[in-house]
Amino acid sequence: MSGRIEVRGARLHNLRDVDVDLPRDALVAVTGVSGSGKSSLAFGTVHGEAQRRYLDSVAPYARRLISTAVDPQVRDVRGLPPTVALEQGRGGFGGRSTVGTVTTTGSTLRMLWSRCGTYPEGAARLDSDSFSPNTPDGACPTCGGLGVVHEPTEASMVPDDTLSIAEGAVAAWPGAWLGKNYRDIVATLGHDVDVPWRELPRETREWILFTDEQPVVTVVPTRDAERINRPYQGTFSSAARYVRRTLAETRSATQRARTLRFVETRPCATCGGRRLRTEALAVTWQGLAIDEAAALPVTRLLEPVRRRLDELAVLPERDARQQAEVLLLEDLCGRLALMEELGLGHLTLGRPTGGVSSGELQRLRLATALRSGLFGVVYVLDEPSAGLHPADTDQLVALLRRLVEAGNTVVVVEHDMGVVARCDWVVDVGPGAGAEGGHVLWCGPPARLAEVEDSVTARYLHERVHLDEIRPGMPSRREGTGTLRFTGLTRHTVRGVDLDLPLGTLTVVTGVSGSGKTSLLDAVHDVTGARLARVEDQPDADDAGEGDDTEGTPAPVAEDAPAAGEVRGEGDGIPRRVVRISQKPIGRSPRSTLATYTGMWDAVRKLFAATPEARERGWTASRFSFNTAAGQCPTCGGEGAVAVELLFLPGTYSTCPTCRGARFDARTLEVTWDGRTVADLLAMTVVQAQEALAEVPAARRALDALEALGLGYLTLGQPATELSGGEAQRIKLATELQRGRRAATLYLFDEPTTGLHPADVHRLLAQLHTLVDAGHTVLVAEHDEAAVASADVVVELGPGAGDEGGRVVSVRR
Repeated sequence: MSGRIEVRGARLHNLRDVDVDLPRDALVAVTGVSGSGKSSLAFGTVHGEAQRRYLDSVAPYARRLISTAVDPQVRDVRGLPPTVALEQGRGGFGGRSTVGTVTTTGSTLRMLWSRCGTYPEGAARLDSDSFSPNTPDGACPTCGGLGVVHEPTEASMVPDDTLSIAEGAVAAWPGAWLGKNYRDIVATLGHDVDVPWRELPRETREWILFTDEQPVVTVVPTRDAERINRPYQGTFSSAARYVRRTLAETRSATQRARTLRFVETRPCATCGGRRLRTEALAVTWQGLAIDEAAALPVTRLLEPVRRRLDELAVLPERDARQQAEVLLLEDLCGRLALMEELGLGHLTLGRPTGGVSSGELQRLRLATALRSGLFGVVYVLDEPSAGLHPADTDQLVALLRRLVEAGNTVVVVEHDMGVVARCDWVVDVGPGAGAEGGHVLWCGPPARLAEVEDSVTARYLHERVHLDEIRPGMPSRREGTGTLRFTGLTRHTVRGVDLDLPLGTLTVVTGVSGSGKTSLLDAVHDVTGARLARVEDQPDADDAGEGDDTEGTPAPVAEDAPAAGEVRGEGDGIPRRVVRISQKPIGRSPRSTLATYTGMWDAVRKLFAATPEARERGWTASRFSFNTAAGQCPTCGGEGAVAVELLFLPGTYSTCPTCRGARFDARTLEVTWDGRTVADLLAMTVVQAQEALAEVPAARRALDALEALGLGYLTLGQPATELSGGEAQRIKLATELQRGRRAATLYLFDEPTTGLHPADVHRLLAQLHTLVDAGHTVLVAEHDEAAVASADVVVELGPGAGDEGGRVVSVRR
């Protein structure tokens, strides 16, 4: 081995035939502005080439299927060991996944209770599966291990009993044709569908809502002037039956969320919300049932673990049970201690992974990697500092060093200049994004990066904050035009907090990881949203249909109850709407794109529909949507890619062999506007489209907003599945910004700088201040130094994490 990894001729995405050398057994940072090509180099090229070499060893048939999906596009890579990639994506976890399952500590915990727990007198010993709510042996028989029951009631399924059935009184029935089918069947059976629901006989209401009968009747629909409606055989389903079947069978998160609005969710009466059978709950270790232990923050769970290890250490002799207990406790203690070192001591092992941030999730994977004892591999990490308070990054760097000292190479795609400065080697990619990036500007020790004139990163390595870029001239901090007074805010670790939020300001909530920043934002959102027009994250409408949810298993637990608290406004600028903009994906399949989410594609489709050729063929705007059967490619259904499922390997997407990623059928692509097809426009970057669509105001507004947020390198057809959390959040912000004048709004952002280069952070903050200048109020949960430095008000939560946090420590102006 040469002692380094030699990459020659990397051409993936925007990389410009890059040659670069990375030292082995070192901590290497890859930096650059968003879209510069750093992830293409670290993940797509280095990790992608290692993955390709591994796949060369699988069966030829499988290799043929996946060859187009794994292509690092590099001429040669020498000295490359096996690689382990720890990205911030959330895929691969079902709704029952928890912190314990991700770190495997859950398995150790179950074995500890099974082997070493204290059983009631006369009780049979249980195996480890009996302590899991996800197995038939352990799950409560009433709720199936969910801890809650979803009960359809008349009040939940018929929220407005002044409506008639024809007017949609039974809200729990589906929309569109199927709901109309049920209403037509009820009318055919002789029930009055035109009187208010409350006036129907009780027996009729009970039968419509709760019967298990499924009569099949001949329905003669009301004549529609536009088409002939023929009689058909319709099968009836009561509202409760439809709700229960949907909750049991749907794989769509959107459909499930809609259906949960029509049930009353309450703790299971059998297990009291504890999810396990009574036999398992009767077993204790150190006085704790297993669910009680899983509900303790890692820091507190370590206390009885260490105490028991100390007790066992002084025993002169140990029996077989005690020997097993020592082995299990040592493994458990090691894993929990690592989590604590990584700033995750506030998490509980029973916490669902859906409630864990992407940065925390990656650090959980890192903790598992540190315990694996691998030697001689390359770890590729995607911004491991994401979500960490600056006080916690020292421990992170120390743990990365431990991986290096164990004989491994660690490559981090990183924006935190504090972490970059402490690396052994830096690769800076740029100078810009998209077509303006893809070059290696510096490859060497970080101390000399400051000498590279073309490097944007160099400017921020030693001077982290440039207020002149965020607010030119930096006027004095705003005093606010009024106040939103919150009292008794309560959610998770935030308990009874009072907060005065100045209106017409940018307020930053900061604090150590796990101090309750996100919980505070959630509480503000729920309490304010109870009185105002509330706008929440929604997937792209083109991607919200049944069956589109790639997450798979539906969430097992009920949605969190709304936060408690009160709010009242004083002064000018009291918001009339509240908007929560998070890093949730804008869609769950390639069908959702940048163009469809922002709404600009509607304007583009109208342009093509107005062309002489389209009008001659009688085509409307729907023909130019890749989400309708008329215009989409029949092979990929308009996705531009086809799913590839492989035995023993994770599924992936491969470019459609028919349309080659164009999404549309050949006939639709015959129509051009300004010499371009719809596929040509989808392939354009935001910057290119700004020129092409300069005379189309509806599209130009969205494009200008995207470019202002540093997203000019993205293509209009960029699939939602390829967007980072930070990109998704900025796209949502751009969608808001393009709408122009709005009523006074309270905007809530949860760590919007995650995944952003400092230069892009400054651009984002400038846009947030623009919102404030327009009369809105912005509340941001952040660690970033520039965000804190430019804020009008800084609210610090703490003083610690978990149960030790959730209180307002200070308010600074």
